[in-house]
Amino acid sequence: MIAAPEIPTDFTLLQESETHFSSDTDFEDIEGKNQKQGKGKTCKKGKKGPAEKGKSGNGGGKPGGPNRMNGHHQQNGVENMMLFEVVKMGKSAMQSVVDDWIESYKHDRDIALLDLINFFIQCSGCKGVVTAEMFRHMQNSEIIRKMTEEFDEDSGDYPLTMAGPQWKKFKSSFCEFIGVLVRQCQYSIIYDEYMMDTVISLLTGLSDSQVRAFRHTSTLAAMKLMTALVNVALNLSINMDNTQRQYEAERNKIIGKRANDRLELLLQKRKELQENQDEIENMMNAIFKGVFVHRYRDAIAEIRAICIEEIGIWMKMYSDAFLNDSYLKYVGWTMHDKQGEVRLKCLTALQGLYYNKELNSKLELFTSRFKDRIVSMTLDKEYDVAVQAIKLLTLVLQSSEEVLTAEDCENVYHLVYSAHRPVAVAAGEFLYKKLFSRRDAEDDGILKRRGRQSPNANLVKTLVFFFLESELHEHAAYLVDSMWDCATDLLKDWECMNSLLLEEPLNGEEPLTDRQESALIEIMLCTIRQAAECHPPVGRGTGKRVLTAKEKKTQLDDRTKITELFAVALPQLLAKYSVDAEKVTNLLQLPQYFDLEIYTTGRLEKHLDALLRQIRDIVEKHTDIDVLEACSKTYHALCNEEFTIFNRVDIARSQLIDELADKFNRLLEDFLQEGEEPDEDDAYQVLSTLKRITAFHNAHDLSRWDLFGCNYKLLKTGIENGDMPEQIVIHALQCTHYVILWQLAKVTESSSTKEDLLRLKKQMRVFCQICQHYLTNVNTAVKEQAFTILCDVLMIFSHQIMTGGRDMLEPLVYTPDSSLQSELLSFILDHVFIDQDDDNNSADGQQDDEASKIEALHKRRNLLAAFCKLIVYTVVEMNTAADIFKQYMKYYNDYGDIIKETMSKTRQIDKIQCAKTLILSLQQLFNEMIQENGYNFDRSSPTFSGIKELARRFALTFGLDQLKTREAIAMLHKDGIEFAFKEPNPQGESHPPLNLAFLDILSEFSSKLLRQDKRTVYVYLEKFMTFQMSLRREDVWLPLMSYRNSLLAGGDDDTMSVISGISSRGSTVRNKKTKPATGKRKVPEAEESSSSDSMWLNREQSMHTPVMMQTPQLTSTIMRESKRLRPDENYMGVYPMQPEHHQPPLDYNTQVTWMLAQRQQEEVARQQQERAAMNYVKLRSNLQHAIRRGTSLMEDDEEPIVEDVMMSSEGRIEDLNEGMDFDTMDIDLPPSKNRRERTELKPDFFDPASIMDESH
Repeated sequence: MIAAPEIPTDFTLLQESETHFSSDTDFEDIEGKNQKQGKGKTCKKGKKGPAEKGKSGNGGGKPGGPNRMNGHHQQNGVENMMLFEVVKMGKSAMQSVVDDWIESYKHDRDIALLDLINFFIQCSGCKGVVTAEMFRHMQNSEIIRKMTEEFDEDSGDYPLTMAGPQWKKFKSSFCEFIGVLVRQCQYSIIYDEYMMDTVISLLTGLSDSQVRAFRHTSTLAAMKLMTALVNVALNLSINMDNTQRQYEAERNKIIGKRANDRLELLLQKRKELQENQDEIENMMNAIFKGVFVHRYRDAIAEIRAICIEEIGIWMKMYSDAFLNDSYLKYVGWTMHDKQGEVRLKCLTALQGLYYNKELNSKLELFTSRFKDRIVSMTLDKEYDVAVQAIKLLTLVLQSSEEVLTAEDCENVYHLVYSAHRPVAVAAGEFLYKKLFSRRDAEDDGILKRRGRQSPNANLVKTLVFFFLESELHEHAAYLVDSMWDCATDLLKDWECMNSLLLEEPLNGEEPLTDRQESALIEIMLCTIRQAAECHPPVGRGTGKRVLTAKEKKTQLDDRTKITELFAVALPQLLAKYSVDAEKVTNLLQLPQYFDLEIYTTGRLEKHLDALLRQIRDIVEKHTDIDVLEACSKTYHALCNEEFTIFNRVDIARSQLIDELADKFNRLLEDFLQEGEEPDEDDAYQVLSTLKRITAFHNAHDLSRWDLFGCNYKLLKTGIENGDMPEQIVIHALQCTHYVILWQLAKVTESSSTKEDLLRLKKQMRVFCQICQHYLTNVNTAVKEQAFTILCDVLMIFSHQIMTGGRDMLEPLVYTPDSSLQSELLSFILDHVFIDQDDDNNSADGQQDDEASKIEALHKRRNLLAAFCKLIVYTVVEMNTAADIFKQYMKYYNDYGDIIKETMSKTRQIDKIQCAKTLILSLQQLFNEMIQENGYNFDRSSPTFSGIKELARRFALTFGLDQLKTREAIAMLHKDGIEFAFKEPNPQGESHPPLNLAFLDILSEFSSKLLRQDKRTVYVYLEKFMTFQMSLRREDVWLPLMSYRNSLLAGGDDDTMSVISGISSRGSTVRNKKTKPATGKRKVPEAEESSSSDSMWLNREQSMHTPVMMQTPQLTSTIMRESKRLRPDENYMGVYPMQPEHHQPPLDYNTQVTWMLAQRQQEEVARQQQERAAMNYVKLRSNLQHAIRRGTSLMEDDEEPIVEDVMMSSEGRIEDLNEGMDFDTMDIDLPPSKNRRERTELKPDFFDPASIMDESH
């Protein structure tokens, strides 16, 4: 019998008044069995009384049996460990632990149950103990209330959430104990109307507790108990079917052979099984209605996840009873949960159902209702949820291809290009199942065919078509990586790909178009790279992982297979596509992944010679930079001294370079002849040859060809004449750069002579002068190339070159002079900090589209980064960064990360110099504003407000540790004060200095000063102030007044620390109680010189206050308490205040200072009142928003699924009475399939609004 939980429901689930059922369940009250009285009934009142308990168990009313005392085992006077300790250790076999408890239950069930109750209480982390007296005389609700009082909620930890090795396996041991307990008791004890009723009643009451630990632990226990009961019910159903089948078989025998006594036994057995099934139904009903329907909406995500995980197990384990729309709707609703872990449990639960194709018919209505939600979850912000959503759709696709529309599939297809690899791999599997896993019947007969006639040929074409239709051609590597795990055989069928490219199409077969061939070559290259490198493309992995022995063997086998195939096929492919730059560029990358030893061991030298000839022909035919660089890299990959083919390749390379160098020198002499105008053909020949040499010089040391001299002549002539073609200058600069870098590498690695160093030094400095000249070129591309190379050279030949014990390179160190630094900075200001439209207009015929904008921005970012590196490594003066820092706000979206990182690095180098640079950037902006608007500018103007906002951002970059930045902040204030008073007003001292308004900007840094430093800065400020300045109170002097106040706040004594402590405690109380406490107000350091423009107006209005006015009576709590200091007393060190009564005569200065203190006090009071009003308005809006959210928990998909776990018992019983018919049902296990047909599903139980009645 189930005892009443804390709420007086008494689980009246099967009373005669409940013969009608809710409209949203498929379970019917068949044959009136739910009105049965007797063994299967669980609706009796409460727990048994003391008289009944005294009669239970052996020994009647004895407190305990042998070897028992106070509910614990006793052996020789030594107490055994309790159940909680045994489960926590997790070392004992759980079945033996349960068997011991069953033995004690058979001996005295009251004391055994007391052990079990204390087990659940202790598993919740409660240190309270339920005594035998409490168990006999108190209801569950009273026991739970008593345990709640003894619960230590301060820690917040309980066994299910504790960390550490001893708690790591506690949850699994706890769940295992409950499962074994029901399994071992399933034949007798669970039907005794006592043990299960008591446990279910206790867990139901605990699950309704306000204590999270009780709620979490009891919900987990109840759900695992329900799962165990479902397993028992399933066994009962199987036994009933077997018994019915035996009965029918015996009854169908002829009368002479029929055993009537056996029929009677079978009938009796079936009756007992039916009664047991009814009993199990009642238990499951009690758990489902008492726990699940409330806790699946709990405020705690872990509890909601437990419920959804277990209902998934029930539906999968006992689909005949639970796999219907009445239960599926809970999973469907919860897919909109705000927590990812709960949504994840929904998807994993559904995966277990869709995996079994026999259950598909029962999922049709659910699929049609929630398919769109599952598709949308593929874009979930939690990657784990997105992965499982895609896997679930893959199972749906396998069960029925008609369910998912083309649009649904396309939403998953594009995820193969996702940067998150698990999402991409799941999408790749979906794509493979949809497009590649189907095989025609005729393909079975050609499985052994290879090449173009293999069954993979059509699949490769399909892959190419998909790649082209996705319109993300530059992401072939990501597509290949996404499908690598599920379509390895297809992607490694390089023989088929090669045949599609080289062989002629079969009769009736449509050949590949040029675009399709390019896509196939790109995909083939990506598959070869993936097989040879064994790691995903850039952005898809966290780094190169260590390969296993099996993976290494596969890698070697693949490289061998690649080399054997393409060593022969590559020359043929290059010959076929030699004029196509895109195809050739991709094909030339293949030798990088060859096993070059196979050229020798496989006797493939003739194919190597053919490859070298093809590369030479391609170099002669093409002038495209990408093609030439691919040829250069191929030579570099083949010129490996470890292999015997090195000499053969080196000879071919030297011959090629000899021809190029001779041709370049010959063409250059003709091109640079004086008095002759070079024609376009000569310029083209020079440019094409120079491109080839530059591309090869990038990867090969061409020092023995002495290319510096001819390039120097070319560049010098360009400076003198000014008519050198743009591309020739660009490539000549690049080639000369490579010459210097190769010479530096030679000097560094080998023992170089002094002459070599001097020659390199001379060449480097001459080259820098040439680059500096080209910074003023009329062509933007030339200037950008000169700037980039110049920054690289200055970085390489800076003082950093001597690090690592290379002091011998000291003669090479080059420091740019001020003119060069100025030119570099001017280039940045002119070409980087410009509007996007201006840049597009300056481009030569460049289309104004999104791609070009992104490319142009990327180029500008590279230029800025190159210059910022010079600042960070102290190659140029740090103060040049002022012009960069002042652009921080204006160009934050484009370069904010670069500028911020530069600030951080410069601060690490020199805090003081960095601070001086920051204040210098603000001064430059201030001067620019003065030049534009004059000295009579409006301080509320956007320009001035922007400078103040930039100062605030700069202040934030100093962090919270004021000790580390103490000197830097003080120096910043010093420079700022000097700048403010630097320009006196020509009209005399009665007028403010011209830059006085800068103090308003400087006040943004006052909060970063230590208290003692504020006084020091204030003293320094007074050195610049005259007596007349201290008396001026006009509006133009407000920046000085504001800055002085910001320095005086907390700068004299420890008053502010006391007030801050008081107000901080007050704010803590507000946070906890969420009540508007208008009296306790913290005096912030950042508000003395408030940046709001209304401050100036308020102060202007208060200028007419009488000098000797009485102190206003403020309503602040701090003001009313006599032992606490007033907020304005922090000014008493400078403006001493007199008592209100019997005031002696004051001199004029004292009167003025006293008046200022009064005004400040008025301002504090006004701000207090405004802040109190704002807090109250915000609080009201927050409460209204919370109320609105609380009343519509499941109203629509976007609302969070939570439940007010703090509701009272009276509210809960009203919940059950009003909402039970909508959202709960009686669990009615299906009848024997031999006796009755399964009840058909009822349609439409998926309206989320139906659950709203529960929460009202």
